Amino acid sequence: MNGTNFRMPARRWATVATATALATGPVALAGAGSAHATTDQGRASAVVLRTGLDVSLLNKTVDVPLAVSLNEVHAPQSAEKTALTAQLDGVNGGQPFSVLGADVATAKATVSATKAEGYTNLAHARLHVPGLPLLSLIEIDAVTSKATCEAGKAPVATSHLPGAVTVLGKRITVTASGPTEVQVPGVGSVGLDLSKTSTTSRTAAATALELKVSVNPLKLNVADVEGTVTLAQATCEAPKVASVAPPSSKPAPDVKPQGAPAEAGLAETGGSSATPYIAGGAVVLLAAGGAAVLMTRRRRT
Repeated sequence: MNGTNFRMPARRWATVATATALATGPVALAGAGSAHATTDQGRASAVVLRTGLDVSLLNKTVDVPLAVSLNEVHAPQSAEKTALTAQLDGVNGGQPFSVLGADVATAKATVSATKAEGYTNLAHARLHVPGLPLLSLIEIDAVTSKATCEAGKAPVATSHLPGAVTVLGKRITVTASGPTEVQVPGVGSVGLDLSKTSTTSRTAAATALELKVSVNPLKLNVADVEGTVTLAQATCEAPKVASVAPPSSKPAPDVKPQGAPAEAGLAETGGSSATPYIAGGAVVLLAAGGAAVLMTRRRRT
């Protein structure tokens, strides 16, 4: 009876020790597969009008930069503007000067998780510069520009200017073959570049019209205007494609102490990463059994 009461705790202790050794090894080595995703948000912009003009007044005694933008929007924060006029102060005897007027002037920029897009639409527009209050620099019936950048796809840029335009009072047909220059004696010259588009692996840009302006009415030096004008421009940059590393189905490699010699013979004997823990458990069990037998004999004696 005494021997039985003594052997049971010893066996239980040996069993618990072995189970603990076997359980700890796999848990220490096991590791869940790592999954991560990286995203880079797309971008888009649109603008109906942007000017970079230098206006010289009164025989160049006064220089006024004519930097005006109409309905300029940027995303990630999707936005839309539809203002129809752009004005400038300080170049018209203290009165506001209307640079652009239009029946339709829309700029829109949108960004989602997979796509970025810029869009502009301009219809029945009239552009003026100081020194020519009654004569439009250019009149346009309709222009549109669109840039679309979708993750994992080739970006697309398009620009359309149907029909003709009127430049310094002259009705002309603009072609996509190259820049067109319009000269008006006593007034000045305007160079037009139609439907400029460009794309890269992730970006796109479209401009309906880009004007190079040189105006000095009748060479009176009342208002000398030089610079560039951009009409109906849209740009975009695609979001980056999310990359995900799936959980690994392969067993984790053996974990060895730093600087310890590699264990030999595992591959030859069919050993695995759990072999050290099984061996350790067996040693514990053997030692516990031997101790139980020895103590039982002593007890009987």
